[in-house]
Amino acid sequence: MERTTGSLRRDPFPLRGRTALVTGASRRDGIGHAIACRMAAYGASVYLQHYAPHDHDQDWGADDVDAVAASVRTHLDDGARLAHGHADLAAPGAPEQLVADATSELGHVDVLVCNQAQSGHDGPLGALTAEMLDRHWAVNTRASILLAQAFAGAHDGRPGGSVTFLTSGQGRGPMPGEIAYAAAKAALAGVTETIADQLADRGLRVNTVNPGPVDTGYLGDDAWAAMAPMFPFGRFGEPDDPARLIAWLATDEARWITGQVIESEGGFSRSRS
Repeated sequence: MERTTGSLRRDPFPLRGRTALVTGASRRDGIGHAIACRMAAYGASVYLQHYAPHDHDQDWGADDVDAVAASVRTHLDDGARLAHGHADLAAPGAPEQLVADATSELGHVDVLVCNQAQSGHDGPLGALTAEMLDRHWAVNTRASILLAQAFAGAHDGRPGGSVTFLTSGQGRGPMPGEIAYAAAKAALAGVTETIADQLADRGLRVNTVNPGPVDTGYLGDDAWAAMAPMFPFGRFGEPDDPARLIAWLATDEARWITGQVIESEGGFSRSRS
């Protein structure tokens, strides 16, 4: 049986030599960008997936994806590489093609982070349509599961393989007006342990992170005025808050953690008002 021996000092580049595929990395204010920056700072090569048309359709608008990539590139360690590509993960075959593209560009993929999310085009009971439900399922759930399947099939067996899904705390309190989104994200949390059990035989770990309320450009002064008592640290989450956890989960320090849904909410309490 392997025992912990030798130096316990932390490697400043714990992902050196590994490659991370991060989806939903299309805005410098977003969680995906923060995750990619952390992965790069830890020594990984990084492939970014983006889909700017989704952001064009939101109140916060789209960013310059080349500027996003350039920002991540500033964090790369010597010898690490960065590539990025556009992909609509709701399209048939797109998740599989994305994994193939990342593998082709960077040689292999060790770490998969499914950060993509369909936002908007949602509603409460009485306003939902089949198209709304199907779109959220396709992007938020189906694409993540198919990405994990493609990643597992392409992984070459080297140590350190991991998958992280992102959910949204829908099991901790209501999400008024977001039934399609909450249902799709709940499915990811619900399937985490099952996928982790299967992929453990391949030496791959699978976890899900709930990043909590993170200000990625959609929260403002009015939201803070209404929600301030719910945050014991006196602020909303910042993109780098969940990014720190997600990057750590990709390192060998988290080698004994799999099948978990982990909350990263900064003490957010829905019962306070």
